[in-house]
Amino acid sequence: MANELASILVPIGVVGAVIAALCAIVAGVAIMRGAGGLAGGAVGLWIPSAMLSSTASFASQWTPLLVSGIALAAMLVIGAVARAIVSTGEPRRQAARTARAEALADAPDPQPASRTTTAPSTGSQPALAG
Repeated sequence: MANELASILVPIGVVGAVIAALCAIVAGVAIMRGAGGLAGGAVGLWIPSAMLSSTASFASQWTPLLVSGIALAAMLVIGAVARAIVSTGEPRRQAARTARAEALADAPDPQPASRTTTAPSTGSQPALAG
């Protein structure tokens, strides 16, 4: 009986751990990009996936639950560190954007091209013209 139960619960726990790891990856990427709502949604989906991965613990298999927890912790740290690294160059990029905007604002207005209303000549007469 216990082996039959383990044969059902362990695959369910593994699927839950895979889904939880995917949610953790999405959360890490969202943190890197600064998308708080997406990161919150990914962590919100991670929670039931981690609960699903805990079903393998009923068969004394703790690996899926540990994998899902470690994946979330690792991706949150990696996302925060990458966001901090990207943020260090932001003042320089903002100054460059401001300089480009000022250069465009100070540039003279372009003159519109003159329009010609004459039809282009093909150099031959149409067959029905004559």
